[in-house]
Amino acid sequence: MLDLALFAFVMALLAAGVRRPFIWVMAYIYIDVLAPQKIGWSLVQAIPLSLIAFAAAFAGWLLVDDKTKSRFTYRQFLMVLLLVWCAFTTYTADFPEVALEKWDWAWKAMVFAIFLPLTLTTRLRFEATLMTMILALGAIVIGAGIKTIGSGGGGYGKLPLLVDSDYGLYETSTLACVAIASIPLIRWLVNHGTIFPKDWRVQLFSAGLIFACLLIPVGTAARTGLICIVALGFMMLRDVKKRFTYLAMVGALGVVALPFLPATFYERMSTIGGYEGDESASTRVAVWKWTLDYTAENPSGGGFNVFLGNSFTYKTREAQGEGNNRKIVTEVVTDEARAFHSSYFEMLGEQGYFGFLIWMLLQVSGVWQMERLRRRWKDRTADGETWQAPLANALQLAQLTVLIGSLFIGIAYQPYALLILAIQCGLWSYCRRTDSQPTGRIRVRPNTHPDGDTPAKPRDTVTAGSPALQ
Repeated sequence: MLDLALFAFVMALLAAGVRRPFIWVMAYIYIDVLAPQKIGWSLVQAIPLSLIAFAAAFAGWLLVDDKTKSRFTYRQFLMVLLLVWCAFTTYTADFPEVALEKWDWAWKAMVFAIFLPLTLTTRLRFEATLMTMILALGAIVIGAGIKTIGSGGGGYGKLPLLVDSDYGLYETSTLACVAIASIPLIRWLVNHGTIFPKDWRVQLFSAGLIFACLLIPVGTAARTGLICIVALGFMMLRDVKKRFTYLAMVGALGVVALPFLPATFYERMSTIGGYEGDESASTRVAVWKWTLDYTAENPSGGGFNVFLGNSFTYKTREAQGEGNNRKIVTEVVTDEARAFHSSYFEMLGEQGYFGFLIWMLLQVSGVWQMERLRRRWKDRTADGETWQAPLANALQLAQLTVLIGSLFIGIAYQPYALLILAIQCGLWSYCRRTDSQPTGRIRVRPNTHPDGDTPAKPRDTVTAGSPALQ
């Protein structure tokens, strides 16, 4: 029954795209985030849903969309450059066969991230894109949150999800990072979205979804999730008017939540302080050292999954016993073929110095562009000009949260993270095209106000029957 329901829903989305081609873009995002083909077992697996939606989204834009509003930005060029470089390193990879396995999904994620900004030409499309991302993520997060409450937390790698594998967002640390990073986007949709009315039902659902996102690090016992919560909470101080009240409330909620946290969560989080006491953390440090040495000898990188060639020996220290009998036991561990556990070292080892530089330029320029938009649009009150600055702020917070989480997990090519960058590119292009605030000297013309300013016209007002999704 579940398989049939998933198949029918995807088919309904694809059919709706015949009248509104942008729905095909939404359909691909839904399939890419939720992966219904991994949840089902017959119909949705027998048909290449992702490929069909991918092709339909491109075809709809090429054949139907108005391309006069589309702009190709500097950061899209960086993504094209990174895509070409990844193709080169895949061709010259140390492990060609396994490199092709990662290339098979990574290139699609990058190509779609390059393409998506070209379609984001109206406010409604921004809202629809974010809504699709959040609701698809919500299907995973809400179920996981309910199981966390019901079972007291599953422990690291043990929380049952819709898919029993490490595919995409179903890898627990990745899910924890992305769930926390999505909180600013949820808040923007609630406060500035026009698709759903701003009533108590929407407010209640969004509050429940945010709560479910906060439960993911608890249920998965993912240390990355806790770090992301702390980082996002700190960054949100910038937009809070009563900061002391905010800090007091956060502290009070933390104290109230402590008795309800499972023992598995405490045990896992206790290893954050010292990496030598945890084999997983010790492995990460050893892999990072190996990556620096490898890149020094291979400046162009070793291609996807080059970590399979690593081998190293490291020491772990563990406290054993209690009271006066407590002692520190040192153990020498030899390991090999361990993953990077960091997007930064993942990019450095696989794509070398050049690829790492492109990726960092892409990330830094995104933070800078969103800050520029936030400051330029934050004081505007004209109709249709009050949602841009909050969206830029939400996208910036989401990106920074992902970047902080990326310090400890390898998600450099994660499709959800690339979608955030793509929406940033689309917003930058949209704001540059529609910006009605004059700069420089203003020439007085007939039918203008005495101060020379022509009144700004409302833009992209979402109304019933809007053609914006066509």
